[in-house]
Amino acid sequence: MARSLQGSPGIPSAPSGLGFRDQFLAAHLGSGSLRSISFSSQLHNISLKSLNTARQLQSYKTSAVVRVESSSENMEIDISLSPRVNSVKPSKTVAITDQATALVQAGIPVIRLAAGEPDFDTPSVIAEAGINAIREGYTRYTPNAGTLELRSAICHKLKEENGICYTPDQILVSNGAKQSILQAVLAVCSPGDEVIIPAPFWVSYPEMARLADATPVILSTHISENFLLDPKLLESKLSEKSRLLILCSPSNPTGSVYPKKLLEEIAQIVARHPRLLVLSDEIYEHIIYAPATHTSFASLPGMWERTLTVNGFSKAFAMTGWRLGYLAGPKHFVAACGKIQSQFTSGASSIAQKAGVAALGLGYAGGEAVSTMVKAFRERRDYLVKSFGELEGVKISEPKGAFYLFLDFSSYYGAEAEDFGLIKDSESLCRYLLDKAQVALVPGDAFGDDGCIRISYAASLSTLQAAVERIKKALVRLRPAVPV
Repeated sequence: MARSLQGSPGIPSAPSGLGFRDQFLAAHLGSGSLRSISFSSQLHNISLKSLNTARQLQSYKTSAVVRVESSSENMEIDISLSPRVNSVKPSKTVAITDQATALVQAGIPVIRLAAGEPDFDTPSVIAEAGINAIREGYTRYTPNAGTLELRSAICHKLKEENGICYTPDQILVSNGAKQSILQAVLAVCSPGDEVIIPAPFWVSYPEMARLADATPVILSTHISENFLLDPKLLESKLSEKSRLLILCSPSNPTGSVYPKKLLEEIAQIVARHPRLLVLSDEIYEHIIYAPATHTSFASLPGMWERTLTVNGFSKAFAMTGWRLGYLAGPKHFVAACGKIQSQFTSGASSIAQKAGVAALGLGYAGGEAVSTMVKAFRERRDYLVKSFGELEGVKISEPKGAFYLFLDFSSYYGAEAEDFGLIKDSESLCRYLLDKAQVALVPGDAFGDDGCIRISYAASLSTLQAAVERIKKALVRLRPAVPV
């Protein structure tokens, strides 16, 4: 699959001479002020001033005072932040995506495979529904929980596709699934409660627990077991403090799909713990590759009362910018989430909700529009699995859903790279690939597994082919440090 990057569709030519990082920094910082790139959340503003500011912020302590001089007196202002905010890490996926975007805008030919965002346009039927909503003046506030039309459509979808029954007052429509998850965590967790999170995990789960003054309890999974949670490990870690178990299937970042039999084993354990609830993140539900099938946790015996189901429109319907998600569950919990939302954002966009109704009207599992996208995702997955399977020392768990490949590159740790330094972990490997291959990926430590890196294949096949060629060329310069 060797290809020349020159003239590849949508892929700019790589610069010559200095490395791309040095050219970029020389242009923006001055040749005498070259500095190393790291994945700090501040790197989306790349300039000498912003880099210096970032260093100052990193060393900044919780308690701080600024002296402000005025014509009449000197005044000291307390600029310290809430301990709750200081306990939360910024999203590394957002930071890297912003950094890669800034590099592209500066003329650096970076291939961006960090963001979990489909490269497809929103299906035309959905887009037209949004346009018509604007034309028809449907631009005012909706009820906080969402329009009755959309909530009823969601109830119909959940019954027909997932085998779980709800009434409209058991549905809360929010500004994206992320908001739904955060509100659910805030609604059910108290200080000192524990949130059980299998790793690798979506980067926001532990931070949401911390925002609720709860303690994230991370349970490791293994690539040899397709990153699926071991029920025995789960049972050994549960206690009276255990309040919420978060499951994501299909998974971000691994693409793993929980078989129904395994979910049933987990459900039996959950049933033995009266305080334990389950948040089932099903946002990738329709992006799944046969013979794998999706099972909603709330559909299992005795789990409807225990489960908060989160879903949305961003991934399957390529509606990321529309910001539309929803929560389904027992009315008591959903009403509590609605109370938070009423003081937080109020209802979701009226225009997006009209588009959501159209999306659910496309047919079972999104109809032909979604199946066409899933077919393309599967082709890309197969290409990447084959390509990276040819690399010495790389371990792969073939994704059964979503559009991510979570690869174990730990055999390369300990290698030295000329003009770069030591590859010691997932972050340094990703920095190396950004520097030498001009490909933006996400280090696995952001997801709780430092042995891996995440590649999003929500990009065209030609873009992925170019990225693989660049990555392979960069890795040729490294020798696996650990015998395999």
